[in-house]
Amino acid sequence: MDARGRTPARAAAPARTPAQRAGDRAEDSVAAALAAAGWRVLGRRVRAGRAELDIVAVDPGPPAALVVVEVRWRRSRAFGLPEETVDGRKVARLRRGALRLLGAGTLPGGRPLPDLPLRLDLVAVEPAGAADRLCLRHHRAIGEAGRGGTL
Repeated sequence: MDARGRTPARAAAPARTPAQRAGDRAEDSVAAALAAAGWRVLGRRVRAGRAELDIVAVDPGPPAALVVVEVRWRRSRAFGLPEETVDGRKVARLRRGALRLLGAGTLPGGRPLPDLPLRLDLVAVEPAGAADRLCLRHHRAIGEAGRGGTL
């Protein structure tokens, strides 16, 4: 608040690049697909320490779980599959962010998190033929040795 009792105007968010806007559309598509499958999306682009969690949602199961979903978009396979961009360091960073969020017990806005097991999923997104169609591949329980698993 300034000396006259006014709240200063917030600086405008920097313009998103075309690549960022494409990633935003991919996240929108994933969130819509999860909701259509009966999931409850609790938050998007959730900050947890240094990590940004793309989607935080509840998978109704069975078994029900609190899920942090990493969304990876690629326009083409020229440099590999979207899944191949998630390495051990990225999984570790996501895990730390997810555990920090779970430790807080709430989303940044104060909304309480459900008391459910925590899981880390990956959804890869690519164009599928027609200009507006996307192919989504959902990989559940990434990041544990062997097959994946819960955090």
